[in-house]
Amino acid sequence: MNITVAKKDLLRLVARCQGVVDKKSTMPVLANVLISVDSPNTVKVAATDLYLSVSGKVPAEVQQGGSTAVPARDLFERLKMMPEGPVIISVTSSGATEIRSGTSPRRYRLHGLPGDSFPPLPEPGPDAPSLEIEGKVLGALIAGTQFSISTDETRAHLNSALFEWDGEQLRMVTTDGHRLTKMEAVIGGKKATATMLIPLKAIAELRKLTEEAASVGDGKPEGAGTLTITQSGPNAFFSVGDTRFSVKLVDAQFPAYQQVIPHSSELSVRAPRGAFTDALRAVSLAASDRTGGVKLSLESGTMRITSESPESGDGFDEIPIDYEGRTITIGFNAKYLLDVLNVLGEDEIVLLLSGELDPAVVKPASDDPTRSFVGVVMPMRI
Repeated sequence: MNITVAKKDLLRLVARCQGVVDKKSTMPVLANVLISVDSPNTVKVAATDLYLSVSGKVPAEVQQGGSTAVPARDLFERLKMMPEGPVIISVTSSGATEIRSGTSPRRYRLHGLPGDSFPPLPEPGPDAPSLEIEGKVLGALIAGTQFSISTDETRAHLNSALFEWDGEQLRMVTTDGHRLTKMEAVIGGKKATATMLIPLKAIAELRKLTEEAASVGDGKPEGAGTLTITQSGPNAFFSVGDTRFSVKLVDAQFPAYQQVIPHSSELSVRAPRGAFTDALRAVSLAASDRTGGVKLSLESGTMRITSESPESGDGFDEIPIDYEGRTITIGFNAKYLLDVLNVLGEDEIVLLLSGELDPAVVKPASDDPTRSFVGVVMPMRI
């Protein structure tokens, strides 16, 4: 193989591969990036851990076809050190991969594996249905719900995000058993049906792809920032231009989230989001390191926030609120409330409560007909 490619184009794709390569696998090839000639004027770059895969194409001058698999991290670090401009990649007679600058004497030699030892990437079926969505819409759903995905990999049904497309409504739901987040967006004029359970590692990479789609669409004609979603068998494929990300979907039953979200609440609190966030963050400094618990005490017009710890003492603050219900005190993990408040951009939020042991609902105070958000946080005894 002997190719010439622009450094910036190749570096962008190799950087994207870093989140997918499996550095701890017993299969050494999974720690590598595949570089292969795709056509007389394009080169394909790919990586996989057998569950996630990413691939993309860049323009290239092809002097000789072929392929090579080289260590992902080593390739990334060496490409960063190359001068801007063309980079020449070739496979020597000994099987090593040589990387040379087209504008300076700088060069590296990497010991990799033959390209044909790289596992094949999944491909969507020819008749697999596809959906199109603006990258910034899917990105907003991920940004608004990612924080409440469980990090416990032994609980696959919680270590993932539920993605549903129901008619014109797009929905993402996540939970770790202590809190639940649901965000919906209305996609006018596009009706479809899809249900996917996407693992946490894939969500992190998918968010990067939506950011790329959004940047492509900024200032461009309508449709330029579109992301295409294809579900085929056990896999889902997400494509932006020549970049494709695929994920093996989780085969598990997501919790019945409709039963977790309270359908009615006895008490309603309207509070300034900024003041509530600042007070919670300040008082939580004095909370127990073990529980992170704070108490919210509500009475007409006022919310008092308190915490105490046997090791570090206690904390107190209060903020004015719009509330006329009965006096109530309820405990929460401060981090769970702060996570919800931090993803809401509105100036005011509504906190819906029923009792000291009932789940609380956090929503934006304003209604948006194209987008909705619900955060459910379980209380705790303090």
